[in-house]
Amino acid sequence: MFNLSFSGVCRRHTVRSLFTVATFFAATLTAPHLAFAGTFLLSPTTGTFTIGSTFNVQILLNTDGKSVNALDIDIRFPPDKLQLVSPKASVSIISVWTSQPVYNNQTGTIRLQGGIPRGINVDNALVGTLTFRAKAAGNAIVRFADGSKILLNDGLATNDLRKQVDAVYTLVLPPPAGPIVASETHPVQSEWYSNTNVVLKWANDREVQNYSYIFNEEPIDGVDDVGDGKRDLVGYKGVADGRHYFHIKALRGGVWGGLTHFGVKIDTEPPAEFPLEILPGRRTNVRSPVVKFATTDTLSGLDHYELKVVPLSPVSDDGEEQGDHPLFIEVQSPYIISDLTMGSYDVLLRAYDKAGNHREVVERLIITDGFLGLSSREGLVIGPLVISWGWLLSTLLFLAALLWYYGRIFKQKHDVIEQKRETRGLPEGVRTQLEELRRFKSKYGATALLLLCVFLSSVMGLSGEKAFAQTAESSPVVELAPPYVTTVSKDVSNSEIFYIGGKTENKDTTVTIYTQNLTTGETTSFEVKSDKKREWFYRHNGFLTPGKYVLWTQAAIGDIKSPPSPQIEMNVARAAFVFGVTRISYESFYLMSTGLLIVLILYLIFYIFYHAYHQRRKKISVLHEVKEAEESIKRGFAVLRRDIEREIETVRKIGLIRPMSDDERRREEDLLHDLKDVEQRIGKEVWDVEKVEAAA
Repeated sequence: MFNLSFSGVCRRHTVRSLFTVATFFAATLTAPHLAFAGTFLLSPTTGTFTIGSTFNVQILLNTDGKSVNALDIDIRFPPDKLQLVSPKASVSIISVWTSQPVYNNQTGTIRLQGGIPRGINVDNALVGTLTFRAKAAGNAIVRFADGSKILLNDGLATNDLRKQVDAVYTLVLPPPAGPIVASETHPVQSEWYSNTNVVLKWANDREVQNYSYIFNEEPIDGVDDVGDGKRDLVGYKGVADGRHYFHIKALRGGVWGGLTHFGVKIDTEPPAEFPLEILPGRRTNVRSPVVKFATTDTLSGLDHYELKVVPLSPVSDDGEEQGDHPLFIEVQSPYIISDLTMGSYDVLLRAYDKAGNHREVVERLIITDGFLGLSSREGLVIGPLVISWGWLLSTLLFLAALLWYYGRIFKQKHDVIEQKRETRGLPEGVRTQLEELRRFKSKYGATALLLLCVFLSSVMGLSGEKAFAQTAESSPVVELAPPYVTTVSKDVSNSEIFYIGGKTENKDTTVTIYTQNLTTGETTSFEVKSDKKREWFYRHNGFLTPGKYVLWTQAAIGDIKSPPSPQIEMNVARAAFVFGVTRISYESFYLMSTGLLIVLILYLIFYIFYHAYHQRRKKISVLHEVKEAEESIKRGFAVLRRDIEREIETVRKIGLIRPMSDDERRREEDLLHDLKDVEQRIGKEVWDVEKVEAAA
């Protein structure tokens, strides 16, 4: 907490003054913002200070001719480089503190809130003084946070902050008072290095009797008076990440001299892992997609980003040769990748920190046309959903088989109806009644009228084709270190180009890349040279056959060759059918198979609809004709009834005139039996055709 002496000032103010100051903060939430005029600034704004020393920074206010009555100051400083040791606000234009000023050396924050009840109009007036101690070498930025405010004395608590002048201070080690120290491995004390082996050398003097030195993490540290020898060089292996300091003094004439401090900064950790976002998507028909990225680095901080777009399709003969363009280009987020053609690409992005470490992220980018943009190697893409090819093709095959089965049923019904219609055949029940009518006609000589004709449903005779889907299988004098591999495309298919890249110890080094197919044992080699940055990159311009491979590299400078590098396993998946020089990717095959199945399903739906519609239409026509035939039969039986009744009446008249003979009685019984039979047929509704159709 601040140790402030302003209790006497507070006692001099009335309750009304305190109320004015307290209520103006609530008004800031709703007051309209007018033209800005006030300024906060730090003095001095720049300066160079040695580690361990303290220095004062003043907070100044400029109201630019306007009256202000309250201030809200939020200051941030780097806690790893600065320490606030003595904040002073006893001399300040603020007379009433609305909240106790606070600071935190762990988070690097300072907060001051106070007011001037009657308002004040000042130019570069002192608000407070901050005393910092320099902790570590580097640049320290002290700045005003966005929450800072200058509030006008206008009754509305209007924020009048126009600008904030921040400060940048350079913190360095004290000048050498002892031996002059230099380092071949870490020459510049303000820079970061990834080398963990530190070599330090100092100027030797014949008059020096001994040296005493120490290597630790304290920027300013004393050295004991115990000598460590007269050598002028020392080395440290495997030094941990962070800021380290070498302290040394010399013994001359029995007296220990002053100290020299030398700083060493080591950072071996790359920046934090981060996603690489491609807009509008990793699979798109946009020829100029946008990439967005961001990451952080704990120790040395981020330096820059580099990007490389590697096409996974062969380069044409008139395309750029290897080495005609830089391997990586420096970019900032967001970055637009322009002039891409259709095909697959790997987007490689490296984030470098100030020690030279980098984190590499690789994302696959596929540029398609609008139609193929709906498909991928994994399946059909519908927004964020991906339907696998296996599930999709199985479902379509099942649906096609089901439609084919029902299509056959409807085709058979249609054929039956058509056959009956062509032969003008009658249902069995109607034919039976017609035979009975003919029998009665021949027996009684009566005339019966007969009409009819029938036909029934159909089915198709379509043999469904089976859809086919196939899954993808888918010792020299000078020792030279082998090339270091930083980039390799481990996940490729036989429809994509593989690439590999890395670094060498020296520039213009010939790098030989060996690939061996573990299935066939075939080994091939390719050569490429490292550039001025000692980086090398090789992109194959053809397709590898499917199978498992091992890769290794070897460096050569003249006749000197390095040992082979460790082997790297790579799998080349089968993702395309090869017919001579023709290649059809599995994705295209799956897409064509899906399209053919959809066309087949649509055809079967039309086929079923066609036969169902015509079968129903013809069935209605046949039923109508059968009903007409039944009515004709009924009329025929009615005529028979009339004839039989007449004949019975004749027989009975004979019986009234004279007794009937046995033949006449039998005749009468037959007539009565036939009459009863005919009456039953006339009174019955005949729907035998419908029963026959329902059974069919």
